[in-house]
Amino acid sequence: MNYAIIAAGEGSRLVSEGVAKPKPLVNLNGTPMIRRLIDIFLSCDAEEISIIVNNEMTEVREYLESLSLPVPLHLTVKSTPSSMHSFYEVSRKFNGGKFVLTTVDTIFREDDFRGYVEAFAADGDADGYMAVTSFIDDEKPLYIDVDDEMDITAFRDKPFDGVRFISGGIYGLNDKALRVLEDCMDKGVSRMRNYQRALVENGLRLKAYPFDKIIDVDHASDIATAEAFVKK
Repeated sequence: MNYAIIAAGEGSRLVSEGVAKPKPLVNLNGTPMIRRLIDIFLSCDAEEISIIVNNEMTEVREYLESLSLPVPLHLTVKSTPSSMHSFYEVSRKFNGGKFVLTTVDTIFREDDFRGYVEAFAADGDADGYMAVTSFIDDEKPLYIDVDDEMDITAFRDKPFDGVRFISGGIYGLNDKALRVLEDCMDKGVSRMRNYQRALVENGLRLKAYPFDKIIDVDHASDIATAEAFVKK
């Protein structure tokens, strides 16, 4: 499996709350968030890892360049206007086949992630596996509508009757999804949630894979919460 990390955000809220380190290097129980993700990917049979950081993240770039990994690490340094644009830039390093993409501040338990990756790898029919959770931690959650087979039928900005899940910010996709991404870029689509809607509109089969809990590190107070969560 190939993996990718979007770590190109500015982390301005953490900075304003007194966190001096760039978000990707914020420690969770002694390990930088970005290294924790890399280690999880390696334990889940990573073949290649691609990462994007912004132009100002000199410390993060130097940290990543100093790593010695058993698989290729493709680093893109570029500031982008949105996570979807970051996704597009980092996708240009992909060499075909299935991949799993996440943002650097998406925190999950390793066992949950391994089950998700194994299910996606074994499914020969689905074009994508989207991590979902019923635990709402996001400030602007993306609500997921599914059918009885856990196929995703819609991505919604607002809650609706019978809503069970929100997006967990972990995207397992194939080459078909990259063609839709190219089309979205050509049309000026600028948000990941609108890209995900385009996947459904283009007839791709996306499965929702439930995680018990996924949290985001957006504020200084989230760091202790994340540390306690991954310790359990």
